[in-house]
Order: sequence, then structure tokens, then C-alpha cells
Amino acid sequence: MKLLSFVHQGRETWGAVVGDGVVDLGAARPQQPTLADYIASGDYTRAAQHIEGLPVAAKLADITYLPVIPRPEKIICAVRNYMDHHQEVLAAGMHRELSEQPPIFLRVWRSQCAHNQPIVRPNVSESLDWEGELAVIIGKGGRNIAEADAFDHVAGYACYNDGSVREWQFHAKQIASGKNFESTGGFGPWMVTADEIAPGRQLKLETRLNGNVVQSSHTGHMIFSIPKLIAYASTIFTLTPGDVIATGTPAGVGWSKKPPQFMKPGDVCEVEIEGIGTLRNPIVQQQQ
Repeated sequence: MKLLSFVHQGRETWGAVVGDGVVDLGAARPQQPTLADYIASGDYTRAAQHIEGLPVAAKLADITYLPVIPRPEKIICAVRNYMDHHQEVLAAGMHRELSEQPPIFLRVWRSQCAHNQPIVRPNVSESLDWEGELAVIIGKGGRNIAEADAFDHVAGYACYNDGSVREWQFHAKQIASGKNFESTGGFGPWMVTADEIAPGRQLKLETRLNGNVVQSSHTGHMIFSIPKLIAYASTIFTLTPGDVIATGTPAGVGWSKKPPQFMKPGDVCEVEIEGIGTLRNPIVQQQQ
């Protein structure tokens, strides 16, 4: 099942994709005002039953998408979690050693933007880069989750574009400043529930800029697996339903190219992941 958050008739809501339309489950289930609430209840595992008999509220073409989870408590992002990306970072002249534990940083929810909504290039830099990633949405919360149990805590998966302002990322060893500019992290268009993606399945991931393939890999190249990321993060803090884990990007980022290539206003960036869908974001210049 594909679940999403969106705006319809001026109201923020959430629902399920049915064909080329969407069923408004937010209207049908007022006791769960957000998709995160639905996930937290555990009811999302019965979404197919919940849409029975409900009308399609709108065509997908007529809604305004929101980030899959518009205001997650935590957005946990893995750093250099693909071997091919780690190698291209070294080849570009950056000295980084493989760590024994997953390097992570946090994004804030205002740094996200939805499918078909613009990624905003900030006025302070022209080094806005793409990073196509698989996002994991937490279903069942917990602390100190064992790797063997980690997939039981996954509600679903989505596409993510961890847009990075490289100039600011490299101001210091802590990279979060370049990862948290408003409306730079594309997230969508929907989440596919975990029952449709077998645990550990290798998913093809492709990023395109203006239709040209810039990243092509698969999730089997991750250095730290999804269970490892969940176990590590849950050792630090309690994971809650609706939390997002962006699992890292493969090789092909613009910064490593010779000469470097970055996203600019007028561009369109797409992240497509097998079994999930395609996240599309136009690039615009910051206006304020």
C-alpha cells in the first residue's frame, strides 16, 4: 500500500493511493489526524481494509503533496554509507576513514520539501548538490532495538533527496549546517508499506538531473545495513513512529565530478527507487 500526506481543498490530510487517485483517510479517520498517528496506532498494516468502500477524493495530479511525514520528530541521516560513494570521496581528495559505527547527523523537518515542490537553492551558495537515498519510516518505536528485530520496527520506505549545500557542509567537521537549509531535502511522493518490500531486498536507485542519469546503484552497496542503522540510532535515543532514517547516497554526487556540477534554478532532479516510485523536485532560487 502507498500512503501519503497531502493538501486537498485547503486542508492538510493523509491517505492511500488507489490507481491514479487518493482516498482521504484523514477525513475518514479523524481519530488519527496525521499519517504519523496512523502509523503509531499500528492500523497502517490494515490499510487495504480501511479503504474499502471509500471514494477516491481526488486525482493525484490535483493534490498538493506534503513530505510523507511532514513533521517527524527525528530525521536521522547516514553519512557515506555506500562503498562506491566512500571511494569517490577519497578519489576527490577528501581524507576519510571507514568508521566502525555508522556516522550520522540529524535534519530538522523544515529542511524537507515534498514531491513536485521546489528544492530551494539558498542565496549564500551555488553548491547545492543532489543525494538520492532510500528513506526508512519507523513504525514501532523503541529503545535499544536489536538488529535481529529491526525490520519489525519499519513501517515503510520512501524516496529521499538529501540535498546538500556543500560550501556550508565543509565549514567544519560537523556537516549539519550544509544539510539543514530550508526546503532542500526532497521526501516523497509516498511511502510504500513494509509488507511490499522484503527485508533486505536490494533496490535499484537512480538519480536524474534534467533527465540525465547522475547516480545509478542499488541498496545492496550499503556499508551499514538498515538493521544496523536502526539498532545504532535506537541506542542513542528512543525511536518514535514516523521517525525517518535516510540511509545514505551512492556514488555520483555532483561535488565529486570534475569539474563539479551542482543543481541550479530551472533544473529538475528526480530520485527513482525500484518498488517505490519517483520523487521529482524542480530547483528554484531562494526569494527571501
